Amino acid sequence: MHPFILRCHALLGSSGPARRYNCALPVFHPTETAVHKKILILDFGSQVTQLIARRVREQQVFCEIHPYDVSDDFIRSFAPEGIILSGGPNSVYAAEEVKAPQAVFEIGVPVLGICYGMQTMASQLGGKVESSGKREFGYAEIRARGHSALFRDIQDRVNDEGHGLLDVWMSHGDKVTALPPGFKVIASNESTPLAAMADEDRKFYAVQFHPEVTHTIKGREMLARFVHDICGCQHDWNMPDYVNEAIEKVRAQVGKDEVILGLSGGVDSSVVAALLHKAIGDQLTCVFVDNGLLRLNEGSMVMEMFARNLGVKVIHVDASEQFMGHLKGVSDPEAKRKIIGREFVEVFQAEAAKLPNAKWLAQGTIYPDVIESAGAKTGKAHAIKSHHNVGGLPDTLNLKLLEPLCELFKDEVRELGVALGLPREMVYRHPFPGPGLGVRILGEVRQDFADLLRRADAIFIDELRAADWYDKTSQAFAVFLPVKSVGVMGDGRTYEYVVALRAVQTADFMTAHWAELPHSLLGKVSNRIINEVRGINRVVYDISGKPPATIEWE
Repeated sequence: MHPFILRCHALLGSSGPARRYNCALPVFHPTETAVHKKILILDFGSQVTQLIARRVREQQVFCEIHPYDVSDDFIRSFAPEGIILSGGPNSVYAAEEVKAPQAVFEIGVPVLGICYGMQTMASQLGGKVESSGKREFGYAEIRARGHSALFRDIQDRVNDEGHGLLDVWMSHGDKVTALPPGFKVIASNESTPLAAMADEDRKFYAVQFHPEVTHTIKGREMLARFVHDICGCQHDWNMPDYVNEAIEKVRAQVGKDEVILGLSGGVDSSVVAALLHKAIGDQLTCVFVDNGLLRLNEGSMVMEMFARNLGVKVIHVDASEQFMGHLKGVSDPEAKRKIIGREFVEVFQAEAAKLPNAKWLAQGTIYPDVIESAGAKTGKAHAIKSHHNVGGLPDTLNLKLLEPLCELFKDEVRELGVALGLPREMVYRHPFPGPGLGVRILGEVRQDFADLLRRADAIFIDELRAADWYDKTSQAFAVFLPVKSVGVMGDGRTYEYVVALRAVQTADFMTAHWAELPHSLLGKVSNRIINEVRGINRVVYDISGKPPATIEWE
């Protein structure tokens, strides 16, 4: 996603108090999505809490993540159909204050505890938790015991005695050693005798493993069982139906005011533009800033799609010379990011000043941005970065913030884009970094380097599409290396630049595996780049995973 005003200002540092979001989620008030039965997820600091929410949303059930220490009144006003307690890095006996609000166990709805969520449930309800003599991290096999609504007919295989076995993912150093009153064991293995427990009368369930991760083979089925069969939620959260709801929310929030949107051509801002145009029509003005670091034909594609095809008002600003001038001689990646951010703020503010009737600044903030930013502010998230797409607005803009996607995950944003009529090839484009090619050109950014990289990258993407590999990769791009190598073309010696190709496959971008593209495809891409892009005589392929490498080179 390209940078626009908030992410750039957050990168540079706020020059005053940050404004509150118009999206209700970061300040932990219930949203207005009251028409849906919903699940409340309380976050104890797990790095995979978002996966719980994604798995619940996949079941077409609405849910929200909030910090574990919300008030009892909040929980009652939220009125969930069920509550999920996430994992976390703490120990219940070492951090007694890290526990669920008492209302969780008093309002009469089903509760599912996961990992630390199981431990705090056990401790708060009268059980016992101790440090494990043997820590358990990774794959484990557990045996279902007795009968429970959570595991009924869910199994990976059956042992010789007829007991159901499940392959799960464990990640814990503590374990429950004594059940709370009213609970029974529903799963166990040798190292964790109390691997899952249940109080069927109160519909309280807890598992020591992580059903939200893909490593737990039947995890999706377990979560589906909990939200549908145990909590009674319906399949009423889907994007085609959500379109009208989203439009009405925007109209109610904005009224007759005018709105500015920084349109980048990325997925999030494109979906925001389509949604706002459908909701408020000519009240929306988009500003598209060409910083000289975009993909091949990006500017013309954006103008063709939004200005000419959809009839959206788009101001196209060519600021490439301004950006390139300030990047001259700068090699440090962080310095490049700051310059690109600063210049974007300057250009955007200049254009916004020409629209005095605008009262709102729209942004493509999505739910993971909100969760990560909120976690960083409250300190509840553990080792999760603060996202650069949320931050304070410059006071000089004097605009209110509109975030119509702030309840949605990325896959839901894509579904919404399709439902709004955007082309699939636009909605399902690979991610593009905010600073654009500025962080895919190693070292100093020059116009000639950007031109070479743009063409090489376009060839790579064209061939991936032609070979039906584009949708099989999560992200693919070319990187310009500011080093020259000797080559031979015809009868002459060449001394030209090197391009690296990068393609990865990932479910969540937290970890990634390099894509094992066919050698014939790589050969074709290399041949085309060397023959068609004058100035490049060598192409290499990056076979580094994440970790230890990051997906982007800078």
